[in-house]
Amino acid sequence: MSSTDIKQEPDAPSEFSARVATWWAIFKINFNEKLVYRGDFMLGTLMRFLPIVTQIFLWHAIFSAIQADAGDTSDDAQIVGYTYNNIVAYYLLSTVTRAFSSMPGLASGIAMQIRDGEIKKYLIQPLDLISFFFLNRVAHKLTYYIVAAVPFIFVFWLCRNYLPGWPEPQILGLYFISLIMSFLIGFFLEATIGMVGFWFLEVRSLLFVYMLFTFFLSGHMFPLDMLPAPLDSIVRFLPLAYLAYFPSAVFLGKITGWELAVGLIVQFAWLLFFIMTARLAFRYGVKRYSGYGG
Repeated sequence: MSSTDIKQEPDAPSEFSARVATWWAIFKINFNEKLVYRGDFMLGTLMRFLPIVTQIFLWHAIFSAIQADAGDTSDDAQIVGYTYNNIVAYYLLSTVTRAFSSMPGLASGIAMQIRDGEIKKYLIQPLDLISFFFLNRVAHKLTYYIVAAVPFIFVFWLCRNYLPGWPEPQILGLYFISLIMSFLIGFFLEATIGMVGFWFLEVRSLLFVYMLFTFFLSGHMFPLDMLPAPLDSIVRFLPLAYLAYFPSAVFLGKITGWELAVGLIVQFAWLLFFIMTARLAFRYGVKRYSGYGG
């Protein structure tokens, strides 16, 4: 048998190392690029917390009215298990979660790449579109939280009297796991919406509907516990609930025991679902895509 008869097998470790090196290079470029916006990140973070000032006064008025009607002079008034301090803490935590899970410009950016033909570079070069945008978002979030740590600490220090303190270590760990999954769900969900551009080219109307539902059903506006039964149970199992409500409720101890375990399983299931939908949408979208020119 000659040497030419021996089939050359690809060097899998070398191929994997090359891919990791490529991903790392993309990540570093995006990370350094995002540092340009460090001033905007710091100011934008403070602006993000400004609506909470309105919420603090609004909920103070609501709880004061409840106490007045009940003739209660203590600070123990509750609405579906939330005290006034709980509500303020919830809004602070939901703002942190939404900063993780929100993906401004992702869906519209993917749709624009499809519409303008820039998608071709991901089809003729060894570069995966979803992986590229994912690394871009990881770099963005990492840069954002490094730079925005100062305003975050400042705001939470000002509101320290509303916060219940750190939860137990195991709960804190589950909170961070849920927070990471919120980021991943937010990314792959919006990536899926962007892939709709293969069929409709324009996704702004769909994105508007998505943002409208997200505002009300993610828990960003109010804790989902406040919805009447059985609507509250239904909404809390939807993927949008894991973009703001669920991690915040875990941190505050509003979801515990078996309910917490089920919630994490459902969140992971939604994550797998949107990973598959994004990949399938890209795969079948590319098959119907037509590009012309150089």
